[in-house]
Amino acid sequence: QVQLVESGGGLVQVGGSLRLSCEVSGSTFRSYTRAWFRQAPGKEREFVAAITWSGDRTIYADSVKGRFTISRDIPKDIVYLRMDSLKPEDTAVYYCAADRGAIQTISTRYGYWGQGTQVTVSS
Repeated sequence: QVQLVESGGGLVQVGGSLRLSCEVSGSTFRSYTRAWFRQAPGKEREFVAAITWSGDRTIYADSVKGRFTISRDIPKDIVYLRMDSLKPEDTAVYYCAADRGAIQTISTRYGYWGQGTQVTVSS
């Protein structure tokens, strides 16, 4: 069974940093576009960042641009989300996603999802 498994979430103070990881089990997503989305309580899932299979292009939501960095270790098939200067509004469950298609921001276009990892930013 193909699985995406997120890790690295937790509780952090305002201005702090975290690094999320998304690993793969059961198959490989080396040739897939990979992305991070998040969902806060009572809100819809929203796009955070995405990266092409080769890592040569990245896109970010305006709300995280300049603070978050998406990257991937192709041999290990791991995607990371480095989050700096965290704010209370970054509190959410963060999900990684994968798809064969082109890099994009629309969640319904991603066919594979992890279970999510909670990030809580306290003030």
